[in-house]
Amino acid sequence: MSVAIQNYRNRIHPKKFALWIACASMGMLFAAFSSAYVVRHAAGNWLEFRLPDIFWYSTGIIILSSITLQASYHFFTKENTFLYRSLLLITFLLGLGFLVSQYQGWQAMKAIGVELTTNPSGSFVYVISAMHAAHLLGGLGALLVAVIHALMLPHRVTPARKLRFELTYNFWHFLGILWIYLILFFTNQ
Repeated sequence: MSVAIQNYRNRIHPKKFALWIACASMGMLFAAFSSAYVVRHAAGNWLEFRLPDIFWYSTGIIILSSITLQASYHFFTKENTFLYRSLLLITFLLGLGFLVSQYQGWQAMKAIGVELTTNPSGSFVYVISAMHAAHLLGGLGALLVAVIHALMLPHRVTPARKLRFELTYNFWHFLGILWIYLILFFTNQ
């Protein structure tokens, strides 16, 4: 095997590199939101409130969805079609469940008197969690395409399909890790 071919194989795939650049830029966006939150909190006029428990339930949902997606990938590579497809569909449904629970969290905040325009403390939670939900919609789109492919195409493990699945689960895991950071950030401020 030539050195040029071996060097090419040791490099990250350009699509994975692009995904990680996108994730880094999203991470910077949420770091900026976090920084603004901390600065605004220090300025005063801050309403202290307990984050509704539904946000913790949604955290469990997104963690479970990462586990089912990783398991689906495992069964995809092992050519266990039933478990691959079933766990992928469950992951998609858990992702929808996460979005529903986020909406319920916003409704619970409204019920305790913390509305979008009530106080900057609530506004930050609404805006940051809504921005995360918007990114999660992109992840759900990728999962939907993966589910459609899984159900419509014959199950074959090819380099292209492995790459597509890896891109999907890398982005989904990123969104899960980002949410865990956000919930811990909100509850420890």
